[in-house]
Amino acid sequence: MWVLLGIAIIVAGFMLRFNPLLVIVAAALATGLAAGLSPVAIVAAFGKAFNDTRYVSVVWIVLPVIGMLEAYGLRERARTLIDGLRGATAGRLLAGYLLLRQATAAIGLTSVAGHPQTVRPLVAPMAVAAAEAQAGDLSETEREEVKAWAAATDNVGLFFGEDIFLAIGSILLMKGLLEQYGIVVEPFQLSVWAIPTAIAAFAVHGFRLWLLDRRLARTKGRETAA
Repeated sequence: MWVLLGIAIIVAGFMLRFNPLLVIVAAALATGLAAGLSPVAIVAAFGKAFNDTRYVSVVWIVLPVIGMLEAYGLRERARTLIDGLRGATAGRLLAGYLLLRQATAAIGLTSVAGHPQTVRPLVAPMAVAAAEAQAGDLSETEREEVKAWAAATDNVGLFFGEDIFLAIGSILLMKGLLEQYGIVVEPFQLSVWAIPTAIAAFAVHGFRLWLLDRRLARTKGRETAA
């Protein structure tokens, strides 16, 4: 009967208006210990339940880790790395990230990079550092613009790269929609025809990043002349 202790903990915790998440965790721990499970087995049961249901997105697990890394100087180290690279510009850096993002998305690794785990703690600070090396001190508005370019680069790379992977949801959606109109197309055919689109997207966005570099260079030239 001791395994029913968890129910009593839930009732008492909710009556006392404690944090619901802490109450559930305490009830689960009490039930597991009463059933003779070891702490490791209880944690393993939590992990299995999470893996089976996946109600919580993995990104919310990553965010605390990213916050801890930032607190210990991850962004500063990224800026220091860029400061030590000769010839590094914001446009070149973001163009390289665009190529990497498209390549990884093309083989199905869409979660390897992204806004919370890569752009905010690494790519954006590195791009701002490169822009400041080009144009000197930037205003807050200019810094935010460079960060926006970093976020946009991630979006373009993911959007036009993932369609090359034939098992992605968008490919299957297009296949199903075309079949409704009597057009039978294999997923591999759609993936192949996504390659020219991805190349065109890289060329267009790469040109825009080149224009960004030119604009930053002109900004530095005006400051020097002044």
